[in-house]
Amino acid sequence: MEIQITANTRNELLLRNEVEFTLTFEGATPSRKEIIGKLGALLNAHEEKMALDSIKTQYGSRIGKGLARIYDTPEARARTEREYIISRGQPKAEAEE
Repeated sequence: MEIQITANTRNELLLRNEVEFTLTFEGATPSRKEIIGKLGALLNAHEEKMALDSIKTQYGSRIGKGLARIYDTPEARARTEREYIISRGQPKAEAEE
């Protein structure tokens, strides 16, 4: 999997960087957790400060485009992002019986 940053815009009002990227991969589309890990390593950001908004691929293509947001603090992410965006890519909680 290879990630190329196409745009990195600073949003001072929301204390975040908005990152657009192109993803090249072999086989199945990588999971959100793998993409966040690779982006975090590439941009020196911790996963708890990141939110992966979207990944779009075309049928039969091994190239995807995505949008991620990297916040200055985990608190800024919790204040701004919707809960379902934050929970994407996390393991599902086991149902208590």
